[in-house]
Amino acid sequence: MVSAVGLGCNNLGRPGTAAESLAGTRALVGAALDAGVTLFDVADVYGAPRGRSEELLGQALHGRREQAVIATKFGVDMQGTNGPDFGARGSRRYIRRAVEASLRRLGTDWIDLYQLHRVDPNTPIDETLSALDDLVTAGHIRYAGLCNQAGWQMADTMWTARHYRHRPPVTTQHHYSLLERDAEREIVPACQRFGLGMLPYYPLANGLLTGKYRRDVEPPAGSRLAGRTRLLADAPWDRIEKLRSFAEERGIEMLSVAIGWLAHRPSVTSVIAGATTPEQVKANAAAARWQPTTEDLRQLDDICPPGRR
Repeated sequence: MVSAVGLGCNNLGRPGTAAESLAGTRALVGAALDAGVTLFDVADVYGAPRGRSEELLGQALHGRREQAVIATKFGVDMQGTNGPDFGARGSRRYIRRAVEASLRRLGTDWIDLYQLHRVDPNTPIDETLSALDDLVTAGHIRYAGLCNQAGWQMADTMWTARHYRHRPPVTTQHHYSLLERDAEREIVPACQRFGLGMLPYYPLANGLLTGKYRRDVEPPAGSRLAGRTRLLADAPWDRIEKLRSFAEERGIEMLSVAIGWLAHRPSVTSVIAGATTPEQVKANAAAARWQPTTEDLRQLDDICPPGRR
């Protein structure tokens, strides 16, 4: 069982953020645990240098490991940190090295959810699933998960697991928000068909659904979108302003609309929301408490039609 909102840990160890330091990370992780957040989603590639996010998360969870479900990922170029990979980062050889490195950085004996971060075109999915199955048997990981596969790839992966009697993945991560509903075309139906839990990332659309940004208004200094003029210029402001009005009519924040809506979508297990301050963590966790009615969902479909970017 995991919390409705998980903490995306890609900001841990990121230069220029409050969570760059161990003290900042401890404040963030402590606030998350105190707010009831149990899922911490990280990856070996996060942080500067790569692997730093895992190191900081492990140190911050020292003494509280049993309270957390750690999800990490492998399969993106670690630029030699895990040794030569020959471009086959889904291979048995590489997975063994990657999991050992992640366990060491996290300072833990096991990883709760170990996820293939990117599809490896150089390795048959059967070999990847077999290697992950062996890690479960050895006790290094509890479950395996997927990220960023197309619908047909998810079907192929699940069929392969069943055919060769491997333990199947239990989750998948994809970009999914009110402003990005492409996942509803094939990914969500695949999750429902194969019993996969969906872990949406970018639920706040790079901050556009937080309510802090407005059309033709300079973004707050130091905010995520400060200086990102192209993203702001291309934002779907008509829909964003309708969502702002929707939230105001109900006396809630846009944040609650964005996260609360996602938390109640089919197959969604936990919403992966990033943060850099304890206040943001608490707000994200509280946002899932809003429960949309059938009429709310109908109106939101009118504002942000299904399957539309």
